[in-house]
Amino acid sequence: MNEEKNTIMLVDGMALLFRGFFATAFRGNFMKTSKGLPTNGVYQFMRYFLDAAEKFSPSHVICCWDMGSKTFRTELYKEYKANRSEPPEELIPQFELIKNVVDAFDIPNIGLENYEADDCIGTLARQNSSDNDVLILTGDQDILQLVDDGIRVAIMRKGIGNYEIFEKETFAGRKGLQPEQIVDLKGLMGDSSDNYPGVKGIGEKTALKLIQEHGSIDQILENLDKLPNGVQTKIRDDRDMLELSRQLAEIKCDLSVSCSLDNAVWQYDKKIVESKFQELELNNLVKLVN
Repeated sequence: MNEEKNTIMLVDGMALLFRGFFATAFRGNFMKTSKGLPTNGVYQFMRYFLDAAEKFSPSHVICCWDMGSKTFRTELYKEYKANRSEPPEELIPQFELIKNVVDAFDIPNIGLENYEADDCIGTLARQNSSDNDVLILTGDQDILQLVDDGIRVAIMRKGIGNYEIFEKETFAGRKGLQPEQIVDLKGLMGDSSDNYPGVKGIGEKTALKLIQEHGSIDQILENLDKLPNGVQTKIRDDRDMLELSRQLAEIKCDLSVSCSLDNAVWQYDKKIVESKFQELELNNLVKLVN
């Protein structure tokens, strides 16, 4: 029965930290400690996180992180995410700081060199979804490809406490395709935020229509001669980039990462958390853990 299942919340740490940093930094308010350490990203991360923990009542929580900008994707395509600027200097010390705060809650921090947080999330979601309900907390639409039986995605919207929840039963009705088809969609249209092009001249509208009609890139390639001439030419001319873009878009779900659920139970020692908040002079957060 459903109520016997655990709810495992997988947190996309970088998505929350970046979002929290930029949501507060636009006013030039970096919330520094008396020693000059910026804490605005950490503060807002915790507000997002504690709101989600209250709303979704997880039994277990795991936080996943990128481990630097070099990954197997940048090896495949050196322009991958090359359009991203360096993180602001006020954010840099907060990368380690937030992990210390997550530690204070006794939540596992998971990351693997050469892979992105998404790949760790995908792997842990697949490992745990047959016997548990998995909820992924993120602001990143790429993760929607992981929606499946036992895996829901909560996309954070503007402000705090606003979420758009995606689950398998209603996904196709809302998005016009199945979660796993997102990889092929992005293979065709590319992704400007991750800086890979897909097939030159094929935008979202055409890509969506092709996937809806044929189901997958493999089926499109099998029926290439039945497509309009212009589309045929574009795909033939950019076949290598099509394959590469699909590879870049796909979240890996078979990494050698695991996390024992015994180590991820959502319960914390209030005194340890309060003393961490006080150390960082984040006294406004203390009342949120009462």
